[in-house]
Amino acid sequence: MSHLPTLISDLALIMICAGVMTLLFKKLKQPLVLGYIVAGFLASPHMPYTPSVFDTTNIKTWADIGVIFLLFALGLEFSFKKIVKVGGSAIIATLTIIICMIILGIGVGMSFGWSQMDCLFLGGMIAMSSTTIIYKAFDDLKLREKQFTGLVLSILILEDILAIALMVILSTVAASNTFEGIELLESVTKLAFFLIVWFVVGIFLIPAFLRRYRRLMNDETLLIVSVGLCFGMVVIAAQVGFSPAFGAFVIGSILAETVDAETIDKLIKPVKDLFGAIFFVSVGMMVDPLMIIEYAVPIIVITLAVILGQAFFGTLGVTLSGKPIKTALQCGFSLTQIGEFAFIIASLGVSLNVTSDFLYPIVVAVSVITTFITPYMIRLAEPTANYVDKHMPRGLKRFTQHYLNGSQTVNHESLWKKLIQQLVRITLLYSIISIFTILVLFEYVAPHIQQNIPGTWGAIISSSFVILFVSPFLRAFMIKKNHSIEFKTLWDERTANRVPLVATIVLRVLWAGGIIIFILSHFFTASIALISGITGLVIAAIIASRRLKRQSIRIERQFLQNLRSREIRDEFLGKKEPAYAGHLLSKDMHLADFIIPEDSSWASKSLSELKLGQVFGIHIVAILRGRKRINIPGGSVRLFPLDKIQVLGSDAELKAFGKQIEKEKSLQENLQTNDLTQREVILKQIPVDEQSEFLGKRLRESGIREKYHCLVAGVELKDASLIAADGNRTFTLGDVIWVVGERNNVYKMAGISEY
Repeated sequence: MSHLPTLISDLALIMICAGVMTLLFKKLKQPLVLGYIVAGFLASPHMPYTPSVFDTTNIKTWADIGVIFLLFALGLEFSFKKIVKVGGSAIIATLTIIICMIILGIGVGMSFGWSQMDCLFLGGMIAMSSTTIIYKAFDDLKLREKQFTGLVLSILILEDILAIALMVILSTVAASNTFEGIELLESVTKLAFFLIVWFVVGIFLIPAFLRRYRRLMNDETLLIVSVGLCFGMVVIAAQVGFSPAFGAFVIGSILAETVDAETIDKLIKPVKDLFGAIFFVSVGMMVDPLMIIEYAVPIIVITLAVILGQAFFGTLGVTLSGKPIKTALQCGFSLTQIGEFAFIIASLGVSLNVTSDFLYPIVVAVSVITTFITPYMIRLAEPTANYVDKHMPRGLKRFTQHYLNGSQTVNHESLWKKLIQQLVRITLLYSIISIFTILVLFEYVAPHIQQNIPGTWGAIISSSFVILFVSPFLRAFMIKKNHSIEFKTLWDERTANRVPLVATIVLRVLWAGGIIIFILSHFFTASIALISGITGLVIAAIIASRRLKRQSIRIERQFLQNLRSREIRDEFLGKKEPAYAGHLLSKDMHLADFIIPEDSSWASKSLSELKLGQVFGIHIVAILRGRKRINIPGGSVRLFPLDKIQVLGSDAELKAFGKQIEKEKSLQENLQTNDLTQREVILKQIPVDEQSEFLGKRLRESGIREKYHCLVAGVELKDASLIAADGNRTFTLGDVIWVVGERNNVYKMAGISEY
């Protein structure tokens, strides 16, 4: 009998338990996550009545892989551009919820006399709501189309990204076992630095790589390449000092900006489901029933803290963001549970050996209870909102309405504010890229050059190589926006603006000079005056170089093209309005999509024949036919059924055009039953007698097809035999022609006047 490795037998037990529980929980219409946790409990050593796993260490390794795939898949659904789109309401609400819930969690832990790390990790665990549970609850209750659910989903997006940052911060605090402000600031700065570097470098390189080798990318190779990139980034993140899950999330968010994001997400889903199941099963294996009984009071208290805290602080945060009380209550009551990130943060505390053994099962128990309660809390939101609105004191109601009205006032940004924001963003971004490039070259390239070319020449070549490599980035933040509309407008508007405008240029040039001085000082020990003089010459050469200008523009253009590649693809396929569409609204012009009906009289006609522009005053910007797009079609281009056309015009013009489309759609619907009957295809026998127009004519010259649009299926002879139609055969007296055609045409051919 062959020996079966323990890992395989343990995996078999886990997957069998998980399979049975998922079927059961699917039947009960409960979240599958809870089924996995129950399966883990059944397969754990804490359950004496069922088989148990033998080697929990191997299962923990599989669970760590599960966390990596969960965060990778989360990154694929996430986009850094979504942070900009969620708006101020979601940002204010999310920060209010997370900060207040962390403080509440720390307070609850301290009330039980727990350690500082247990309290801190507890605050992090209860601060994040469960994206999976809320999505499922909204689907089950058919609330996805409600207005408040959009805000809830925006809050969840921000909570996910802040949860990643919180994991990094907790890891840093756990490593030093202290909560020092300076060290925490260093950790956040390091996180922001590497996040920007990885995102910029990833967006610049990965989409270009996928485009270049797209012909070689079938589903199998794309899956392997994506998983390879994922684990490569996991290793890089671990070497830099971050958690592996953070690296998986970052590479997932980078791939989310590519045109292959949906395909990768679809391919990775089965892998994520498999390893995610193992992770949640491992969570269930940590649950000790005796410990839950022992800590029943903390479980109840923390459960109440999660439900009441999320409901209250969620409502407060959404209200502070300027939303009505009813919307705020619906949002707050939807967030009253903890889920995936609570388990991940709990497992982080266990892996770092900084949390107590009882904390993990407590959090699992709280998660199970709050998950079951979530649908009831969402249903309770509306009656609670009605009750609060009815019994709210008049003074508080007036204050709330005044606050909401005030929060909706539009603040127009000044040109100065807009320009300064752009300059700070550009300078910060390019400075981070420059510093990262310099550090990499100092570490890996310069030593090799100086080793092969020792002495002064080695230092000169190394410093020149580094400066040449970063010069496009330095030139970008020194020169960019100096010719922008904001800069020119402010320059021409008032003479007093010119001094501060020149100051913005000087400060950026000085900052670039400081970076060059740092590079030169690394390789030379010359006097400050000499290094400053060389720096001035280098700065002048960088500014004057047209080649660097073209290279800088090309790098930025390539980055922006990669960043917008998914949006451009969606615009091309008609899934998203073009970027310029928003600028037309102020001119009472906008784009609208229309589909040519299947039975439209426009089908197969050219645009010049239809003269739609002359009749309706509209302009056809593009025609989308399957995956083909015809931009700015000419007059010779023909329309076909089910073509999607993008039309530009005013509200009145588009309304009139839309009415005509509706008329085209109703042509077939308005056909009378009599008309449909006449268009029915029938078979009829027509005899050839003395009065027949076909007597003595051959089939090909009879005009049956050309004149009557019918076809001859056969000719019946006098002896009742049926022969095939022959174009050269002459019809004779007594023949019977078997004709197939539309009823009205056949009757017309037979000489029947009433049909």
